[in-house]
Amino acid sequence: MTETDEILEDMDKDTCEETKECETQEEVTEDDKELETDESTDASEDADTKDASKEADTKQDAKKGLFNKKNKKDKKDEQIEELTDRVKRQMAEFENFRKRTEKEKSQMYDMGAKSIVEKILPVIDNFERGLAAVPEDAKDDPFVDGMNKIYKQMISVLEEAGVKAIEAEGKEFDPDFHNAVMHVEDESLGENIVAEELQKGYMYRDTVVRHSMVQVAN
Repeated sequence: MTETDEILEDMDKDTCEETKECETQEEVTEDDKELETDESTDASEDADTKDASKEADTKQDAKKGLFNKKNKKDKKDEQIEELTDRVKRQMAEFENFRKRTEKEKSQMYDMGAKSIVEKILPVIDNFERGLAAVPEDAKDDPFVDGMNKIYKQMISVLEEAGVKAIEAEGKEFDPDFHNAVMHVEDESLGENIVAEELQKGYMYRDTVVRHSMVQVAN
């Protein structure tokens, strides 16, 4: 082998070694790039995860804030509710007072009217007794006729005011309306039937002012 061939062989070896080193460097460089890419990807993923977590926390905090605001009433709202409740209570109390007052007034009016009716009834009784005592031949007398008209007028006024006579004769005895003072045996009448009315009874609206004084058969 000549000296020139040795030199060429050495150059080839050096070239080959350089080539291998280059390939090795290229491989290392590519691996580094892949590692950097993976690291950057991981970093971006971590950043996205952190951002998503922060966003979720922000939304959760916002929801909590809204929830706390809903649960936490403003002082003005509490005052409004308190005043509204107080007004409703006062209105209810006033309505109850009004109804109670009207009822008391109605009861007082009824009591007063009943008292007046009780005082007028003896006058009505005297009219009836006087007219019943008039002989048949004197019933056409102008004076008797005038008294009869006055009596009918008084009865009409009392009926308009809510006063009416209690039906008794021929009716079944009812202790709520009748006061039995006599008893008689009469086969023509049924058992516990009012045979005769001795004194008229009267009612004012739904209240008995005076019970009918009656005679009960059988």
